[in-house]
Amino acid sequence: MASENPSIKNDGFVSARRSVTFHPSIWGDHFLSYTSHLTQIHGHEQEELEKQKEEVRKQLQTDDDSMKKLELIDAIQRLGVAYHFTQEIEKSLKYIHDTYNDYNDLHTVALLFRLLRQQGHNIISSDVFNEFKDRDGKFKESLINNVQGMISLYEAAHFGVNGEEILDEALEFSSTHLQSMVVHVSDSLATQINEALKMPIHKSLTRLDAKIFMSMYQKDESHNETLLNFAKLDFNHLQKMHREELSEITRWWKGLDFENKLAFARNRVAESYFWALAIHFEPQYHLARRLLTKVIVMISIIDDIYDVYGTIDDLQLFTNAVERWGSSAIETLPPYMKLCYQALLDVYAEMEDEMKTLGTSYCMYYAQEEMKKLVKAYFQEAKWLYNNYIPTMEEYMMVGLVSSTYMVFPTISLVGMGSLATKETFEWISNEPLIIRALSAIGRLMNDLVGYGFETKSSAVECYMKQNGASKEEAFGEIQKTIKKAWKDINQEFLHPTTMPIPVLLRIINNARMTDLVYTYEDEYTNSQKRMKEYIKTLLIEPVII
Repeated sequence: MASENPSIKNDGFVSARRSVTFHPSIWGDHFLSYTSHLTQIHGHEQEELEKQKEEVRKQLQTDDDSMKKLELIDAIQRLGVAYHFTQEIEKSLKYIHDTYNDYNDLHTVALLFRLLRQQGHNIISSDVFNEFKDRDGKFKESLINNVQGMISLYEAAHFGVNGEEILDEALEFSSTHLQSMVVHVSDSLATQINEALKMPIHKSLTRLDAKIFMSMYQKDESHNETLLNFAKLDFNHLQKMHREELSEITRWWKGLDFENKLAFARNRVAESYFWALAIHFEPQYHLARRLLTKVIVMISIIDDIYDVYGTIDDLQLFTNAVERWGSSAIETLPPYMKLCYQALLDVYAEMEDEMKTLGTSYCMYYAQEEMKKLVKAYFQEAKWLYNNYIPTMEEYMMVGLVSSTYMVFPTISLVGMGSLATKETFEWISNEPLIIRALSAIGRLMNDLVGYGFETKSSAVECYMKQNGASKEEAFGEIQKTIKKAWKDINQEFLHPTTMPIPVLLRIINNARMTDLVYTYEDEYTNSQKRMKEYIKTLLIEPVII
């Protein structure tokens, strides 16, 4: 995750201490200021929220025509309130699929296809889009005049799985023409196109997309006023809850005083909470957010110890201590590592206390084992750097999939979700199923692409170039192909019949979405002064104006 250049000895070995300066927290004590009057949800607010929710529910339950119902469901999801109506949406989509028989309108077909895929249903084949091809097997040029249809086709194409070449063609066709037509359409359509091209629905964070979509939806003359008002109330309601959580976590962080005691490490508490919020924003997952945030903070510090500050001898000691896992190992560590290790044990002790209360103590074994695997992977990368060794791609990816943190994150994400995550669920994750390997590949490779030229440790770019005698451009191209395939693997694993419940798989997909947001342009976690700052302001500081 770190992306600065440490100094290198003349013999190619890494110096004992690397000098890296990360920018300080841009938030300071800001989130400590969110006292109860800024986070309290008043009774009348809750009553109004429930009243409007029931009005939206009634609209979902009416036997309206299929097109209006599809657009209502789409708006509910885009506005971030679908978690209130999961059963109604499922029932409505099933009814529409069973009764709908007009597959000639591109917008309707693409919208229905996407909404079903979003729910994990594969009951409409991608071959349905053959209806919109000409005799030469290409998409009809006349479709270009159907702007809404083109946008819907573009959004649907992101849900393709391996072997669905028609969706690859659809994505290329729609994105190419949407880029060229954006200067020829109305301002509202241009905004819609630009937002879609920048962040397709499938890769967008629910809460962030909701805030963006609200402004576009409000300008639509045909918008549903009741739904819009409910979405605004719900957004502000959740924002107050999330502010209070972050305020408590910030107090925990301040109590550690790592800003002074471990000044070499990144101070990214708000960014870590934002990451946890991306994984599960729903109110019932407050415990999961708290625990995941603290683990992300600890992993960030450990990452900086391995990447930036620790000597190879220190790192061996820390790796051994985590493997032993217990307070008895603390005395073997140098002072700065003792602070980090004790804080890690304390976070896990807090986790264990919560799990005992929930009756899910079985998950602690898996939470510890994934942390042990991560630290071992960090140490292997440190040894490669210390010995100036560039591994093969196969060697690198075996370690890199683990060091990406995307085997730890899904595990910890589920710890706070109670009985929804069974022992079988954790066993499944620990066996590294395809969807977890795909997520880890996306995380590892996207991080490597934005870190190339800044980080000194091995990366997929460097390993590929050396092994294949390739240029940087060729390496980037091949890695981007691998990332695209990994997304298709994730899409495939999300389709029914699934190995795990959809709420479990959603956490994995949300991790992938967060990765896409953070690592598309640069490492926005490490360098959080620009886009990440705006994301946090959007979700945690600026309420929706009602």
